[in-house]
Amino acid sequence: MTGPAERTERDEPVGVLGGLGPAATVHFLARVVELTDAVRDQDHVDLLVWQHGSIPDRTSFLLGTGESPEPALVADTVALERAGARFIAIPCNTAVVWVEQMRASVGIEVLDTVAETVTAARAAVPGLRRLGVLATDGTLLAGTYAGAAAAVGLELVLPAPDVQREVMEVIYEGVKAGVPVPRERFDALVTHLRERGAEVVALGCTELSVLAEDLGVDDARVVDSIDALARRVVERAGAPLRP
Repeated sequence: MTGPAERTERDEPVGVLGGLGPAATVHFLARVVELTDAVRDQDHVDLLVWQHGSIPDRTSFLLGTGESPEPALVADTVALERAGARFIAIPCNTAVVWVEQMRASVGIEVLDTVAETVTAARAAVPGLRRLGVLATDGTLLAGTYAGAAAAVGLELVLPAPDVQREVMEVIYEGVKAGVPVPRERFDALVTHLRERGAEVVALGCTELSVLAEDLGVDDARVVDSIDALARRVVERAGAPLRP
C-alpha cells in the first residue's frame, strides 16, 4: 500500500489578488492560460483567485477623494497566504503603490506589476532609453513607474495634461464602465507618446490591457502590463511558456 503522493511547490497555487478591476483580472487569467505551453489540464498553473472588486478605488484615494484601499489589500494578501498561495500576483498597476506594505504582511513573494512591465519593455527593445507610459492619475502621481524607470536608467515619457485627461476618460468612462472605445482613440494616445519621443509605450493600467485585447492591438513596441505579469507568473510557477 502506498502513501499519499508527496506535494511539491509546483502543486501549490499562485495567489491572484484581483477585482482591480474585475474585467482586467478575467483577462489576466485568460492570458496565463494562453501563455502556458500545456497539452492537458494538469499542465496549467494552479491559481487561487480572490476577485475583490469592492476594494476602494486606488486612484480616488491617491487624489484625496476616497477611502484608502491599503487595509483591504493587506488583509487580502494575508488571506491568500493563509489559503495556501506560494506567491501573489496583482493584475493592477495602481495597487503597486502599496506593494511594500503587502509584502511586509506575509512571508511569501508579492510580484510588482510595474517592475515586471518595465522589464518587459526593455526586453522588447534592446537599448531602450525612453519609455512612454499610459496610466491612471494615481499611478503617475505615486511615481511608481518613474521609480522603476529611473532604477534601470530609463527616461519616462508621459502624456501632456490634456491627453492625460483623455487617458482617464478612456479608462473610467470607457473600459471600467463597459462602454466601447473606438480604435482611433487608443491609437491617438500611443501616437502622442511616440511624438514625444517614446521608443516603447507601456500600457500601465490593466484596463488599457483589456482595451488593447478588444481592439486587436498587435505592436511589439506597445508593452502590455497584463501580459508582462502573466508571463512572469507562468515562469515563476515553473510552467513552460508557449513559444
